[in-house]
Amino acid sequence: MAVRVHIAAAILTLAFAVVHASDPSPLQDFCVAVPDANAGGKLSITMKNLMTVLFNIFVNGKICKDPKLVKPEDFFFPGLNKPGSTANPLGSNVTAVNVNQIPGLNTLGVSLARLDFAPYGLNPPHTHPRATEILVVLEGTLLVGFVTSNPGMNMKNKLFTKVLNPGDVFVFPEGLIHFQFNQGHTNAVAFAALSSQNPGVITIANAVFGSNPPISPDVLTKAFQVDKNVIKYLQSQFWWDNHYYP
Repeated sequence: MAVRVHIAAAILTLAFAVVHASDPSPLQDFCVAVPDANAGGKLSITMKNLMTVLFNIFVNGKICKDPKLVKPEDFFFPGLNKPGSTANPLGSNVTAVNVNQIPGLNTLGVSLARLDFAPYGLNPPHTHPRATEILVVLEGTLLVGFVTSNPGMNMKNKLFTKVLNPGDVFVFPEGLIHFQFNQGHTNAVAFAALSSQNPGVITIANAVFGSNPPISPDVLTKAFQVDKNVIKYLQSQFWWDNHYYP
C-alpha cells in the first residue's frame, strides 16, 4: 500500500512538472537546497531512486534541507566587492551567484552577477534561457543591447541598444540575445539581477563554433552562407568562457 502511495505521489509530481516549466514558487518560508538527495530527508527506500529523479530532473528545484538544520550561511555569499579577473581575450569577467553558490536561493526565482570589464572588454552575445536580466552600471560606460526574436517573413530582427553610464539601468528580456561592451578607456563594473535561481547562459559563438562534438561544417556553411574554410577556421579557435562560478 505504501509503495502505491509513493507511486501516485511520483506521478502527480511528474504531471505537475509538465505544466510548470519555470522556477518553482515557494510554498514555505524557504527551501534551502542540499547538494544531493540523500541529505534531503526521509525518502522511501524502495522509491528513493525514482523520487530523486523526479525532484532533481523533472522539477526545477532541489531537495529541501531540514529547516532545523538551516544556518545563516545558507543565505550568504561573501566577496562580491572584489573585481573578477579580466585577463582573458574578451577582457571581461562575469561572477555568477546563483542557487549553486547560495543554497537559500532555491525556489526564490532570483540570482545575481557581477560584471567586470577591462577597457574595450566585451561580454559577448549570449542568452539566458530561463531569466530576464536587469543590469545597473556602477563604473564606466557600457554599450549594451539585445536583438528581438525572428519577426516574420522578409523582416529583420530588431536591435535595441543604449549607452549606459553610472547609475543607468537596462533590461534584457528573457531568452533574447544580448551583449555588453565597455567602449571607454577605463575599467567598468556592473551588477545584474536575474529572474531565476539558475538562469543558465548560452554564449552564441561558443555554442555554434565550439560545441563538442562540432556541428557539421556543411550545416554551418549553409547557415552562415560563407566558405567552408571560414567555418573550419572558426571551429579551430579556442572559445573563451568568461563566466566564473565561485
